[in-house]
Amino acid sequence: MPKADEPNDKALKSLDARLDAFEAKKAAEQPIRAENEKSSQDGYRLLADLIGGVLVGLGFGWLLDRFAHTAPWGMVGGLLIGMGVSIFSVVRKATKLSAQASTQAPKEQVGEDTGGGSTAPKQKRD
Repeated sequence: MPKADEPNDKALKSLDARLDAFEAKKAAEQPIRAENEKSSQDGYRLLADLIGGVLVGLGFGWLLDRFAHTAPWGMVGGLLIGMGVSIFSVVRKATKLSAQASTQAPKEQVGEDTGGGSTAPKQKRD
């Protein structure tokens, strides 16, 4: 009877080995996935800041028009001011994010091929 259990043991050991390999692969991919998710979150945050600034400017312009009876100039001014402030804010935040990404990239991607660009072998440059 012990011979009947041996194929099952081999199958279980093979399954365990494949499961360990799969878990190791997933653990190696986790930092890459987290970085991609962070980039998406940063992009959505910048978009929300841009849209929010314009809407807040329009809201203040509408309030000015409503109470000062200056229609449509309050909304036009609020739109321009909101757009200007939101663009300034988004550019400032994007510059800060770009600086953070450029300081982190050399530490994390030393010798790592990102998959983009030429397929020619890399050459040393003096």
